[in-house]
Amino acid sequence: MTTQDREEKSVHTISDHTISVEERLAFYRVQKMRGFYIHLTQYCIIIPILFAINLFTNPSYIWAAWSMLGWGVGLAFHGLRVFNVIKWFGPEWEKRQVEKQLGRKL
Repeated sequence: MTTQDREEKSVHTISDHTISVEERLAFYRVQKMRGFYIHLTQYCIIIPILFAINLFTNPSYIWAAWSMLGWGVGLAFHGLRVFNVIKWFGPEWEKRQVEKQLGRKL
């Protein structure tokens, strides 16, 4: 068995179970969703902390709103991308690019 064969086998197996392209794509999507939910949880924890710090240190100027707005926009784009509302450079694009590089369908 060559090194390339071993690399291909390790890419296509999980716990001695050969997985299809569709299964790998599903794993990829679930990982992206998990990343979004972690991002959302961080936002929901840290933004109130920033507001508390803001209110204790300088209640006359609400600077935490800028953090909430900036991070919220980033979080919104992250969600749009993960849930395929924005399809730029998504899993389907990656699959097409791999097929293009290989010169064949997966």
